[in-house]
Amino acid sequence: MYMFKYVLKRLALMLMCFAIIMLMCFVLIKMLPIIVTGTFGVDTNIQYLKLEARGYITNLRWEGTRIVGFDKVPILKQLWLYLQRIFRDGDFGIGTSMPQYEGKPVWDAFVSRLPPTILINIYSSLIGVPIGLGLGILAALKKNTWIDHVISTGVIVLISVPSIVYALLILYVLCFKLQLFPLRMDAGTDYLSWSMFKSMMPATLSLCLGSIAGYARFTRAELTEVLTSEFMLLARTKGLTRGQATVRHAMRNSMVPIFPSILSEFIAVLSGSLIIEQMFSIPGVGRLYLDAINAKDYDFFMLLSGFYCLVGLAAGIVVDISYGFIDPRIRMGAR
Repeated sequence: MYMFKYVLKRLALMLMCFAIIMLMCFVLIKMLPIIVTGTFGVDTNIQYLKLEARGYITNLRWEGTRIVGFDKVPILKQLWLYLQRIFRDGDFGIGTSMPQYEGKPVWDAFVSRLPPTILINIYSSLIGVPIGLGLGILAALKKNTWIDHVISTGVIVLISVPSIVYALLILYVLCFKLQLFPLRMDAGTDYLSWSMFKSMMPATLSLCLGSIAGYARFTRAELTEVLTSEFMLLARTKGLTRGQATVRHAMRNSMVPIFPSILSEFIAVLSGSLIIEQMFSIPGVGRLYLDAINAKDYDFFMLLSGFYCLVGLAAGIVVDISYGFIDPRIRMGAR
């Protein structure tokens, strides 16, 4: 019962925070000038008329056959129309500034760009979690030996250097010099093919290196603390070998804080792959977000900001709730 109430409370707080953040984003971007770019074969007048039809501008002023001015609709009225379209029609807006998405629904573009982002993060977690946990466990069991020193040094280097540096090294060494992987992700939507998987590997490796270091450091710290606990000494005095005590007791107790960190790390990587997608030409959500910001395409910005905001807020709830399921002694929300 305590957990149920706690989950409801956290969900309500999450929705409230989400609403406040999105309201701030909407108001701030609506204070910026409206940018309409004309490209080959696209009439800017049609773009202005679409914005008028969606309730963003009004009182269009014509000079011959060209629109030369307009008035902005009040922000609160724009907000009401925007929410009405979302909840009544499922309409999140249309593209206005990016040539490839002009006049097209932003939701369709978002859904089509979501699979590559999810896949490279899943691959990153599948590679990073076992390697990071394995290195952390090995460093804890071999504490203060040369193995521990080597692993700890490598972890410090991986954490200290930005992931963009690793991405450049991977591009140069693995893709250009050794030619183990292509420089760019393959085109198309056959995401589960071997060729597509191979083309995603450079971006995946760039994302998982930092995760490996984080898992290894956290696992070493937790397992080292558990191994020196009094209950471990008691287990040894009852006749358990060091290996048996480690597997049956130390690993189980050290995983209580480690497993939630795996969940949070996956979600953090999901929201932090923007630059990596741009570098490796991954046609994902992160690259679309950067393009929308550069092109000042406000409907795209709102949808993608909402996505990343929701991902970040959901991470906190998932991590907190997972404690109660991993360790029955923890009762979130109980007095």
